[in-house]
Amino acid sequence: MSHATATAIRGATESVTIDLAGNSVDNITQTMKDAFSDPLPLSEMIRVTFITGAGKLGRQRYDDGAPKSVSSTLRELGYEEDRGASCVVECGGTFKSQHDTGKNLKTIVVFPQISGAGGLSGGMAGLSVDDVQDESTSLLPSGPEHMVAASSMGVFERNWKPKCLAWSQKRGCLRALESVREMLDELDQILLRGNPLSEQEQHLYDAVSRDDLEKKEAIVKKEMASQVEAGQITKEEKEVLLLLCQDKVETLKGEVDEAMREGKSKKTAKFVAMRDKAMARQEMLEKITPVPPHKLKHEPEIQKLRAEMRPLQKLEDSAKGRLLSVKETTQLGRKDEILAEIEELEEASRGWFEEDDAFNARVEYWQKVAKGRQAKKSGTGKMASGGGGGGGGGGGFKTAGKATKYILPGQKKTGWAKPAAAKKKPAGGSVFSAMMMDDSDSD
Repeated sequence: MSHATATAIRGATESVTIDLAGNSVDNITQTMKDAFSDPLPLSEMIRVTFITGAGKLGRQRYDDGAPKSVSSTLRELGYEEDRGASCVVECGGTFKSQHDTGKNLKTIVVFPQISGAGGLSGGMAGLSVDDVQDESTSLLPSGPEHMVAASSMGVFERNWKPKCLAWSQKRGCLRALESVREMLDELDQILLRGNPLSEQEQHLYDAVSRDDLEKKEAIVKKEMASQVEAGQITKEEKEVLLLLCQDKVETLKGEVDEAMREGKSKKTAKFVAMRDKAMARQEMLEKITPVPPHKLKHEPEIQKLRAEMRPLQKLEDSAKGRLLSVKETTQLGRKDEILAEIEELEEASRGWFEEDDAFNARVEYWQKVAKGRQAKKSGTGKMASGGGGGGGGGGGFKTAGKATKYILPGQKKTGWAKPAAAKKKPAGGSVFSAMMMDDSDSD
C-alpha cells in the first residue's frame, strides 16, 4: 500500500480520500513520509483526507495507532496542526482532525505543501477570502474575519500583514479579533451557568484559541502604532486619529478640572499626566504628512489593458457620423471586454477589511493618476494632482465630486484607503507607541 498510495497522492490534481483500514502503523508512517516529504507539484490547494477510524461496527478494521501515526509523522515533516485550516494556499503544510458524525468516521485532513504557486505554499498568492469559510467554525463571519481568528499563529503571522497594509485595515482586523473574543466570553458564560453549547457553538469554542486571539491582538496593535510613527497614514486616517485624540484631550481636561475642584491632588496629578500624554500625541499626529493610497495589486495588468484600449477609443471617437466597416466593428467589440477585465482586476485588488467607499476612492485615485500620466506623455495636459500631504492625495483627495467619508466609533463603520510609503517620519513616535497600548486608537 505504501508506495502505491504515496504515488497516487503525489499525482493527485484534486482532493482525494484515503482509507487506512487494514494498514499497520509502520505502513502508514512510510506512506506519510513518501507522500509529504517534498512539496506536491501543484499550483492550487487540495485536501487529502485520511480515514483513521470508525464507529463500533468498523472499529476493528483500523489500527488503534493510525491517528497518532499520521499526525506524529506529519509533525516530523514540519506540518502544523491547525483546527481552522481550510483548502486555500495559505494553509499549505497544515492538518486537522475531524469526526464525521454522519458517517461515524474519524479522519485527518491534510493540506499539503505545494510548490507551484510562486514557491512553497504559505505566501499570499491565490488567496480568496470566499474560500476560507469552514463548516467547523460556521458561527464566525465568512472571509477575512474567519481567516484571522481561526488560523494558527504561524498562518496568521505569515498572511495577515500583506492583506492589511493600511492603518484602517489593521484597525478592522483588530476589531474582528476583539469581536470573536467577545463571542468566546459569551460561550464561557453559557458554560458557567451549566448550560450545554450547541453543536456550532462547540465547534467555534474548540476551533478558536483565546490565547492566540490575545497574541494576535497584541501583534496588530504594535503594527498600528509603528505605522503611525512612520507617518504612513492617509489624510482621512490622520483626521480620524486627530478627532479621537482631541476628544480624549477634552475629556481629560474635564477630569482634571473636576479633580481640582474636589481638591484631590493624587487624582489631579494622574489626569494631568494622561492629558499631557494625549496632547503630546496630538502634536505628533499634526506633524504627519499623509501619504497617498497604495497602488492596486493588479495595477500593471490594468495599465496594459488601458494601453490596449486607447487606440480603440480613438477609433470610436473618429467614427462618429459614419458607418463602421466590419473590421472596425470587430475591433470595437473588444472594448467592452477590456472594460470588464479592468473592472474584475480592480475588484480583485481589494484588501481585507477595506470598505466600499475607501476602495472606490482608491480605484478612482489611481485612474486619475493613469489619465494624468497619459495626458502628460501626449502633451495635452498636466498630470492629475493628488499626492500625500499638501496635494491631498493621501486619501484626502476628492474624486468624481465625492469625498471619502469616515465615521467615528459608535456609528456605522466605514473603511479607509491604504497608505503607500512614508514621506516623513514625524517626531514623537515613542509617545504614540506608549499610548497605542491604551484603547484610544482601537476603539
